[in-house]
Amino acid sequence: MNIIIFCHPDYFHSVSMPKFVEMLNNGLNGRGHVVKFWKPKPYFSKINLPNSFKKWMGYIDSFLVFPVWVRFQLIFNREEALYVFADQALGPWVPLVNKFPHVIHCHDFLAQKSALNLIPNQRISFSGKLYQKLIRNGFKSGKNFISVSKLTQNDLNSFINDKDLFSKVIYNGVNTLFSPGDSKESRDVLSHFLGLELNNGYLLHVGGNQWYKNRIGIVGLYTTWREISDKSLPLILIGTKPSPELQVVIDSSKFSQDIISIENADDSLVKNAYRGAELFLFPSLAEGFGWPIAEAMASGTLVMTTGENPMTEVGGSVAFYHEKMPDSINEIINWKVKGAELLESIVSLPIDTKTQIINTGISWVKKFDQNECIDKIEMVYQEIISRKSA
Repeated sequence: MNIIIFCHPDYFHSVSMPKFVEMLNNGLNGRGHVVKFWKPKPYFSKINLPNSFKKWMGYIDSFLVFPVWVRFQLIFNREEALYVFADQALGPWVPLVNKFPHVIHCHDFLAQKSALNLIPNQRISFSGKLYQKLIRNGFKSGKNFISVSKLTQNDLNSFINDKDLFSKVIYNGVNTLFSPGDSKESRDVLSHFLGLELNNGYLLHVGGNQWYKNRIGIVGLYTTWREISDKSLPLILIGTKPSPELQVVIDSSKFSQDIISIENADDSLVKNAYRGAELFLFPSLAEGFGWPIAEAMASGTLVMTTGENPMTEVGGSVAFYHEKMPDSINEIINWKVKGAELLESIVSLPIDTKTQIINTGISWVKKFDQNECIDKIEMVYQEIISRKSA
């Protein structure tokens, strides 16, 4: 197959999407397919302007310049190809190629739901709502979709009511980098990197500052746990630099000296962080898939996450589940107490029990095998092409 993948531009500084595109590229190239990438180049966005203007210059590159370039490519590109959109957020470009074989990968619709006031306490600006409407109108013109979870597929169905829609669910594949290893050696790596003593382990979270990652809730839960526990495991946050709001919460914790942030961690460090963790904390308010849950399990680490889809889709019967953090302050206090009690019960489990759960988790996440994921994607791509030519 000739496959053309529409990607986010580099100047949007996406974190997870490049990893997904890399997985597609490596997997499809390895199966003998010809893969090309189409994405906007920085013409206006590279002009030296204040950051507030750079965003708008990026929009000009993405939605005025790039579509013209695509139309010229379509005039001169006579080869049959499948047009793949790496993310439904690239919806504004879908009408450019929706008459050709195409497919749209859907990860999550959180921004769309926020723009439609479907998520409490998430305010979107007027311009943000217009932008999401532009995206929504674009992907709604598509006919073929692959969702990363059943929840994402259900959300898609709420936006597109079309009985002829071609819609499949294919779970994300876990990078083979994440596998069990010697926890002591991994803790030594982290200890050396941070200049701290981590031989007794630590709690871990991997993620950014997006509201749904609930990093503020994690710090609050951790503080409450430390208040009731005789254990003193530190909390390591791997991801983007804490937001000002999060930093205030960290600084106000009685255990702030034990809350450690690591930014710009490479894959090797993340791998060792997973392997050395006593427990992976992931109490997200929402997700599209929840990749870190599978990564942690594949690394041989216990997981505590939120008991709602898609976290339960990924964690199965192996993860430990806590209720979703509520909105009201009084209910949040109770949420932290119950969460701290659950956390304490997990880290206090006998070693034999922990080992059994870890081994079950390693077996469970084999369903998220990366090669199997690409195999399924390849089959769907081929089906779309055959349907179009039939």
